[in-house]
Amino acid sequence: MKLTDLVIKRAKAKEKAYTLADGNGLSLLIDSNGSKGWRYRYQFAGKTKMISFGVYPVVTLTEARTKRDEARKLVANGINPSDARKAEKISAANLIENTFENIAREWYQKRVDRWSSSYAEEMMESFEKDVFPYIGSRPIAEIKPMELMSVLSRINDRGATEKLRKIRQRCGEVWKYAIITGRAEFNPAPDLASAFVTPKKTHYAFLMANELTEFFKALNAYTGSFMVKMGNKALSFSWFSRR
Repeated sequence: MKLTDLVIKRAKAKEKAYTLADGNGLSLLIDSNGSKGWRYRYQFAGKTKMISFGVYPVVTLTEARTKRDEARKLVANGINPSDARKAEKISAANLIENTFENIAREWYQKRVDRWSSSYAEEMMESFEKDVFPYIGSRPIAEIKPMELMSVLSRINDRGATEKLRKIRQRCGEVWKYAIITGRAEFNPAPDLASAFVTPKKTHYAFLMANELTEFFKALNAYTGSFMVKMGNKALSFSWFSRR
């Protein structure tokens, strides 16, 4: 007979632990201390195995049955539910460990000896100020392009276009490192380059070499302010001296 919540609630502790069966391998272990824990027994590779699903009422009867049905499907597909659970725990632990900040710092430490102290300091400062507060604690494999876009937009809104370019490239390098080391599959940074308009550079007027003779003739013939005339001559000579 299948269990009901009423039957479970009325089940009292005894001197020795005992079980109440629900069917298809699911049972509830009533311990001598009164705790009630879900158990699922199954056959795998010719052996009887068992995994727990938590305690009642934290895990309800309905939830326990759902977990049992999921485990049965795994067995039917040749997967040991116990192994699948261990893999899930490892995966969850990796997500917690492999945050953007942790991987960025790891990448940084492997390269810092190649850089000048000022460059290394500026780089880490940019991460700590503009990136880590927003996506540093996120698992790098789960960060979506729009999340990085939001980080870069904050920098862009300050008008710091050169810093924006550097940080986008540096984030891209961190993702490359994460991909190479098997902790990410996609690098969102390169595609975001087109999301921000690069300010148009101002090209100032200049003279070609064959125009210089006429320029100096005109300058010598200039009858306006003496200071303007001398200033232009000084600038032209200083330009030649730099070349």
